[in-house]
Amino acid sequence: MRILRSLSEGKPHSHRDIVKLTGLKDGQISACLRRCWHKGSILRSEHPIRETNRVLKGRAGVRINLRSYYLYVRNAKGSPGDIEVGNARFVFYRQSLLGVRSRSKARMVFEYLKEHPDKAFFSKDIVDALTESGVRISDVMSNTRRYERQGLVYVRGYRTHDRQTPFKEGYLLTWIDSNLPREDAIAGAVKRTDTALEGRAATSPTIERVYRIRDMIFAATKTRDILAQSYIARELGCSDHELENAIRRTLQLYPDLKELKLFNNYRYFYHNSMSPEDLQAAIVMKENYIRIEKGRDNRIGHNWEAAVEWFVDKFTTGASFREQPHRTAGMDPRRITLHLIKSVGGRRFNAEIDRVWTVTPGLFSPPTTYVLECKWGLVRKRDVDDFLSVLRWSKDFGVDTPEGRQLKQGITGVFAGTAFKPDEKVLVSGQPISLGTYANRLNISLLKAADFNEKLHEHGSKRDLTIQKICNAAKNENEIREVLEAMWREPAEADKILTDVLRRNEKVYQFEKMLQEASKSPLQSPSVPTLT
Repeated sequence: MRILRSLSEGKPHSHRDIVKLTGLKDGQISACLRRCWHKGSILRSEHPIRETNRVLKGRAGVRINLRSYYLYVRNAKGSPGDIEVGNARFVFYRQSLLGVRSRSKARMVFEYLKEHPDKAFFSKDIVDALTESGVRISDVMSNTRRYERQGLVYVRGYRTHDRQTPFKEGYLLTWIDSNLPREDAIAGAVKRTDTALEGRAATSPTIERVYRIRDMIFAATKTRDILAQSYIARELGCSDHELENAIRRTLQLYPDLKELKLFNNYRYFYHNSMSPEDLQAAIVMKENYIRIEKGRDNRIGHNWEAAVEWFVDKFTTGASFREQPHRTAGMDPRRITLHLIKSVGGRRFNAEIDRVWTVTPGLFSPPTTYVLECKWGLVRKRDVDDFLSVLRWSKDFGVDTPEGRQLKQGITGVFAGTAFKPDEKVLVSGQPISLGTYANRLNISLLKAADFNEKLHEHGSKRDLTIQKICNAAKNENEIREVLEAMWREPAEADKILTDVLRRNEKVYQFEKMLQEASKSPLQSPSVPTLT
């Protein structure tokens, strides 16, 4: 009677509303509603109501889920047929309405698997096949798990140490024939999933990378070679974090694979079946290659630094470059060594930056100090972050603040790269921003090779003349300054000047190419870039 009185106003109420109005327990309300619906004293909504439910979970925050429930209304007038209240239709009890939302969909999924006993399906494929029957992706696994617990369905996904995650198309499902011996039924189900997974990864991506890394290292060892980390990175095509995780797991799982570092920096790997003589020979070859390749890279990289310096000096009024004497002969005095109070990226006490200059706008204006970092190649977010960390933790340019280590007032970072990764997005407060916007927020200016090329073209040089070609051609930093100055004086003769430089330094290029080809192995090193 208390339930009927709560519905006496003629207003539909949910199970939860009736609990609040009557003060009875959930179980009592459920049993009474079912009996009253059977007798025709109340009517139930034909379809469930779905609404978003927000639940506060304390420190866990607010959880959002979808709540589904029915509404009930009292049949006060003794109507013999269904009635409508508002936008909802309320119906008398019928057997066909019981479990129409859950059990029929569960049965459809199970019968679909049973009707195809020789195949395995991804959950997404089952949704595509039964979408006309109202089956959605959320209906498949919620119902399939019940059949899995009963031993009627086999579910397969990526297996890791203590869990299983779905494939890209969802979990892989197949029927287990209960008429067969249990071992034969399971073996058949596994075989069907193996067939469905042919040509794709059957385990987690990390494990697949581990297998590939081991195979590559073993193959290199059989050719009496050691494998560079850079080669593994190019073959896998994954992120730096994924690569590092895969290498670490490989060395943990296979203790017969060994790691060594050349010049305390470049990582190489080999199998312990390699003889000591072959290992020593491979190490010598790789060391020679690193000296040659990095020597050429240093030449072009230093040329790029000098080119950036020349443009800064040319277009900045009142720029005063800082100089520092060095013990190493031939090292440019404008390259500055900073002292660090904390290790940054493997650098413990010192770090080099390429140029420092100060600009004083006026007599009463405070001077601004610019710190330059150059990179010959594609610049990524990690390069910008590493540069900023060096500045923050240096004695010269960093300072302790209540918010942590920051740059001193009047210090501006400048990062010059031949190109910046155009599609790299940085997440800041959950919002993706470009690398340029991210650098600006850190008070770091970005200079690109395209900016310098535009200056040359505006001054009268041909469009095919680029700063990249000039850096490749020049023998050293002094020569690139001379070449740029000559091209600026006579832009119409820029092509002839570059041709003369290429002809004059031809022996340098031939020597570099000869040494590189002599030390190149099939599993290591890219080809020399074209100079023309």
